[in-house]
Amino acid sequence: MGAYRELLKTPGVGRIIAAQLTARFPNGMISLALLLHIEQLTGSYGAAGLVLAATSVGQAVAGPVTSRWMGIWGMRRVLTLTTLVCATAILVLGLFPMVLPLTMAFGLVAGLATPPVQSAVRTVYPKMVNSRQLTPLFSLDASLQELIWVFAPVVITFVALQAGTTTAMLLIVVILLGGCAWFIMSPEIGRVRIPRSRRKIGKVLAKPPVLLATVVGFLLIGACAAVEAGVVATFGHGGFEAGIVLALFAIGSLTGGLSFGHIPIGSWAMARRLTVVTIGLALTTISLNVFWIGGTLLLAGIGIAPALAVVFAITSASVKFSDTAEAYGWIGTGQLIGAAAGSAIAGFVIDGAGPTAAYWAAAIFALFGVIVSVVWVRSFPDLRGRDASPMPDTEPVHTVT
Repeated sequence: MGAYRELLKTPGVGRIIAAQLTARFPNGMISLALLLHIEQLTGSYGAAGLVLAATSVGQAVAGPVTSRWMGIWGMRRVLTLTTLVCATAILVLGLFPMVLPLTMAFGLVAGLATPPVQSAVRTVYPKMVNSRQLTPLFSLDASLQELIWVFAPVVITFVALQAGTTTAMLLIVVILLGGCAWFIMSPEIGRVRIPRSRRKIGKVLAKPPVLLATVVGFLLIGACAAVEAGVVATFGHGGFEAGIVLALFAIGSLTGGLSFGHIPIGSWAMARRLTVVTIGLALTTISLNVFWIGGTLLLAGIGIAPALAVVFAITSASVKFSDTAEAYGWIGTGQLIGAAAGSAIAGFVIDGAGPTAAYWAAAIFALFGVIVSVVWVRSFPDLRGRDASPMPDTEPVHTVT
């Protein structure tokens, strides 16, 4: 833990981590809040699902675009604009009942305007710490984001049940505005300027490490989404066992990230870490006993945050600074699509073969991640003893002769 203590003593690191976690906290609340709110208004989970789908499509489409805009207009301008538009759309959804197509339209706007906080902060990190501290910082970030997925659903469910779904929607708006304002006003956001990219949008995916990070992120988050569906199907929506088991899954990820985040990243790092995830998920298929699933998911979780740390580090080390925000935007889009695919596939196999099939689906997602990592291992950069910071942007210098 000495590496993390040293890291948090670096000026601004603790503050920017806390600010970005607060700004992103609504990400763990919005899906569940919309599901509860729209279902209460319409009496239909199908209608709520359509609104959620529109929101997810907006988030997936916007990720690379709004991230790239930060290099054109600046981080603060883009973050401020997207925050205000997103908060307004959520406010309208919370306060004004509308026909379903209009509700879906505002859900789409909320998704399109989701502030690109994740891309911004991971672009800023290399400018805040030295090369030796960057890999542990990515690991710490990947570990602490589990707090969002553990506590945010609990908080929003409690508020929705105790004070109503409208209040829950208003709470999201308050946290979004407050957290993003804190993040936007952080000195580091004002000091770092992302150069304007000279490449066409999408060209950054031609970099093998970025494409691999996007594909692996898709498969890893797809596995996690399938697990969540399987746990809910196993223990029921109202079962406290489901919450405990999913909390153990997140605790495993947090523990793994903090325990192994300081280990240098070699070409085989992704394959090894995803192997831990795959073994843990495969073991869940043996029994649906709560203690067995809790233990196996704790094991599987140990590899998740370390694998995500590899995703962030190899991306940073493989692109120019002007392309980092867009690269992280594509990775975010891949993860969103993975979450949707994992949930959908798990839902189909649960209907056909029961909850155990969802754990098999999750294990297969993770196994494909291992296969990709092994087959294309030469495309994973070896960062041992190497600076993981982005490559500097260069341009011709005109001289008088």
